[in-house]
Amino acid sequence: MSESLEVTKRTATGSHESRRLRRSGMVPAVLYGHGKASVELSMKRESLVAVLRHGSRVVELKGAVKASALVRELQWDTFGTEPLHVDFVRVDASELIHVKVPIDMRGECPGQKAGGIVSLVLHEIDVECTAASIPDHIHALLGSLTLGGSIKVHDLQTPAGVRFLTDADETVVTCAAPQDKADAEAASGTAEPEIIGRKPDEEEPPAAT
Repeated sequence: MSESLEVTKRTATGSHESRRLRRSGMVPAVLYGHGKASVELSMKRESLVAVLRHGSRVVELKGAVKASALVRELQWDTFGTEPLHVDFVRVDASELIHVKVPIDMRGECPGQKAGGIVSLVLHEIDVECTAASIPDHIHALLGSLTLGGSIKVHDLQTPAGVRFLTDADETVVTCAAPQDKADAEAASGTAEPEIIGRKPDEEEPPAAT
């Protein structure tokens, strides 16, 4: 079920007006698509953050406009903590769209237990699906990933109604052998903690007498 978001229309635009809105706890946005005129909107920051926290990609806009909309682009502040602007595009629940979906890793990796270092190489994957069936994440399952092995796009489980558009041979996750002692210690969790404020090669001062 889609999340709903209350929106209001903006009559004034421009950077000055956007800053004023943000200071008042609002986030500017624009809605476009389906051959209709674009509409300048705004919504409460806390309402938008709540929707994003739930991982919703398609939302039901209500209030000034009523439409199903895809979060096409989201701009954040420098620290990545506050949304600054949202681009919404009108969608129908049954239409096929192209979107990027984040990838996460699930399960215990045998290669990591053998001393390997697991790296997520591909963080997002391009998919085609209906607006109603956009997955929150695509899972890379690590249960069969051995030392020196990798998981490629064609190894991922494809959710029902979803088609991967990213090249099937593109690498998603690797499990590589450590390259040096520091990497080996990091993989095993035995690395000696560095003393903050002292260079690594700096000797301990002699004890006071």
